[in-house]
Amino acid sequence: MLPIIEITVLVIGALLPLVLKDYLTVYATRVLILCLFALSFDLVWGYAGIMSFGQAVFFGTAGYGVALIARDLGITSILLVLPAGLLIGLAFALLLGGFLLLGRHPSSVIFVSLGTLTGSYAADRVARGWYYLGGQNGIPSIPPMSLGSYDITEGPVYYYLALGILVLVYLLCRFLVRSQFGLALAGLRENEQRIAFFGYQVQRLKAIIFSFAGAIAGLAGSLYAFHEGFVWPNMLGVVMSTQVVLYVLFGGSGTLIGAVIGTVAIEAVSFWLSNSYQDIWPIILGVLLLLVILFRPAGLVSLILSERERVGNFGRPPGKGDDGSS
Repeated sequence: MLPIIEITVLVIGALLPLVLKDYLTVYATRVLILCLFALSFDLVWGYAGIMSFGQAVFFGTAGYGVALIARDLGITSILLVLPAGLLIGLAFALLLGGFLLLGRHPSSVIFVSLGTLTGSYAADRVARGWYYLGGQNGIPSIPPMSLGSYDITEGPVYYYLALGILVLVYLLCRFLVRSQFGLALAGLRENEQRIAFFGYQVQRLKAIIFSFAGAIAGLAGSLYAFHEGFVWPNMLGVVMSTQVVLYVLFGGSGTLIGAVIGTVAIEAVSFWLSNSYQDIWPIILGVLLLLVILFRPAGLVSLILSERERVGNFGRPPGKGDDGSS
């Protein structure tokens, strides 16, 4: 069932610009970039069990980084700015992950959650108070990304660029979580003590996936900055960090495709509600999210995806007598 869902989502995504109006294509491109951001969080939470309330730090710092490169150095080549955004996200994830995860004693879930939350809040305050970064106003008028002499502007071209990158990263993540490394991550999420007993370096595993997810978030942040044409402190802050948690929670954590479905669903419903019920749409959206979480804790994807197909279920299903009974 999972491959069918993935192929269906890909086909719909590939055909959307053919039927959408121009302004909706621009909006859909933004949603695709946020899907990439959601994938980064699903890796650390849905697969490794690391609750990162500061995922926006890597998203936002990469956005600010490529904006400064474009503004101060005049570099907008896609062959330079996207790798730069990825490396910025990776570097900040290594720094934060090294501090939170690689201490002498194993870090608790609460410690990592509060540490990443604090990092997100601190980054937001620094950006708002630093004149070089534009303060409250951020960095406006970022020149468009380019490939040679061609400017990649918002519209179908940028949409398919974002879609192509999303598909490539998704396939890479799918390969990773279905590998031996992914099996270790699944065990880490389910029973950290047992994985440590088997000889795995638990904290190093966490740091590796945390850094890898930070690189993906950085790639998403750089795409987002050039698509929107400006960056602002909210990209770094608690609101954006919480938003990506809701995407994955709503769609279903630990599936990858759930992160994509959750992002698309929330953004589509938000767009429709904000146009139809301008005064009360946040309340309606909040109630809807609460209902899904209450009645479908595994997210929307659980409506069509069996528990067996979720991450961490490897090998053959237990049969009669496998537990010693006859």
